[in-house]
Amino acid sequence: MVAGMAAPVLAASPALEQQHDDLAEFQVIAHRGASGHAPESTLDAFSLAQDQGADYLEMDAQLTADGKLVVFHDDDIERTSDGSGAINDHTLAELKALDVGSWFNEAHPQRADTAFAGARMATLEEVFDAFGYDARYYIEVKSPELNPGLEEALLAKLKEYEMIQSGRVLVQSFNRSSLLELHQQSPALPLVQLLWYYPDDESEEEDGRLEEWTGVTPGPNRIEDADFEAIADYAVAIGTNVRYDGKAVIDADFVHQAQDNDLRVHVYTANDHDDMQQLLDWGVDGIFTNHPDRLIELTR
Repeated sequence: MVAGMAAPVLAASPALEQQHDDLAEFQVIAHRGASGHAPESTLDAFSLAQDQGADYLEMDAQLTADGKLVVFHDDDIERTSDGSGAINDHTLAELKALDVGSWFNEAHPQRADTAFAGARMATLEEVFDAFGYDARYYIEVKSPELNPGLEEALLAKLKEYEMIQSGRVLVQSFNRSSLLELHQQSPALPLVQLLWYYPDDESEEEDGRLEEWTGVTPGPNRIEDADFEAIADYAVAIGTNVRYDGKAVIDADFVHQAQDNDLRVHVYTANDHDDMQQLLDWGVDGIFTNHPDRLIELTR
């Protein structure tokens, strides 16, 4: 039994039904943990987010060269470690030798903490062992084209820790094929379709034309109920950007249209009080933020 866990959930799951009910309430989603206060995707960041009262700990799952699940955002390791190269070109032992905390102290001296120096990359198993059923997890299937076998490995780990039937996990991805594969293998697993809207620079329209990165939907001003209905066939929510290069790409009508088609709307990433308040006024169902404490001040 991992630390903090209650008895395993073996039945067909009132806990999973409760999770679905809870998603009707607003969700504070700690983006890579409380990453505005501690090095992103580390146990320190997740622990702080949990202490601040976040509803979900958001993280990215990737595979090492030797097939282990680690929690790390970038495809390459340079930005937030003292190493270099692609994450999946390194074994777990090699990645565990890296310092993934000191960069934060250098980048954010006003929030530096000597305890962050020397932080180690966490495996997904270590995260589950640390927080158990006391937390809920919002896990991205990260770059599946670079991580072959990631879906199977993640699903096996979720089943090993009984995270699905205990109602403790949402799985998100930009890759629709990955989500469909997971849905086929585990229909009970709640999924979130990530979307990224951006202006098409080659558009001949006067005000430009918004497109979605992977083509899951048309642009927000062209989206139809059927587009949302198709997502609702396998997902419980969408996760979408709000702005591109400072300009809004969605609005309240987009939010309400998705909700009218049985999808929760979670938006990323808001860290400023005014941005958070606008999204709350639109009626979004959850916000990804690096500062869970700020969002909780507004909502609770």
